[in-house]
Amino acid sequence: MLAAIGFAQAQAVQTVAKEFPKVKFVLIDGVANGDNISSVLFKEQEGSYLVGVAAAMASKSKKLGFVGGMDIPLIRAFGCGYAQGAKAVDAKADVTQNMVGTTASAWNDPAKGGELARAQFERGVDVVFAAAGGSGMGSLQAAKEKGKLAIGVDSNQNYLHPGVMLTSMLKRVDNAIFDSFMQVKNGSWQAGISNKGLKEGGVDWALDEHNRKLITPEMEKRINQAKADIVSGKVKVVDYRASNNCPV
Repeated sequence: MLAAIGFAQAQAVQTVAKEFPKVKFVLIDGVANGDNISSVLFKEQEGSYLVGVAAAMASKSKKLGFVGGMDIPLIRAFGCGYAQGAKAVDAKADVTQNMVGTTASAWNDPAKGGELARAQFERGVDVVFAAAGGSGMGSLQAAKEKGKLAIGVDSNQNYLHPGVMLTSMLKRVDNAIFDSFMQVKNGSWQAGISNKGLKEGGVDWALDEHNRKLITPEMEKRINQAKADIVSGKVKVVDYRASNNCPV
């Protein structure tokens, strides 16, 4: 039997896992120790790199924005990957980054998310990437109001504001859970920590009918080439969490 738990506290998972040693647990976005626990992490910086490429190519002002939720290394990794992708297209691209706050309430303040995005637009930003949970909804709405472009996160948010949503950075939790069930089925499931990036199908970018008109053939080719280069190892995207520092 396998139990998938998303975004749960590691200590709680460890406690429950000890009580049910015959159950295999999959913890998403967290690390817990146990012979029956698989902890799945993601290389968010790689998916963010791709949408950074898209943003730099779509931007007319070459001024890009990033609105993060709670100021933690995970969200810094999103912003850093985004900046690396943008500067790979144009080294002179300017990336403004703001965080909603430093407490858990930063995930649920759409008014503040909108305020930060509007302030960035006033400084010339014309594409904003929001990785801020519920707060990010305010940033996306602000982009719609101001006639700017926005980038969604985690799930495919392109449908929210068609014509405004340039793309979305996907975190493929669905793939991670499916892979875990298949591993149990074929007997290859293992406890421990795994990191899923582009190569492992853990992150990606979204292209569908809602943003098709915004993504030119040139942009699609450049983004997919960047994806291939990251998968092959030709391009290494720095993870902010490795040293609490971003190279760009």
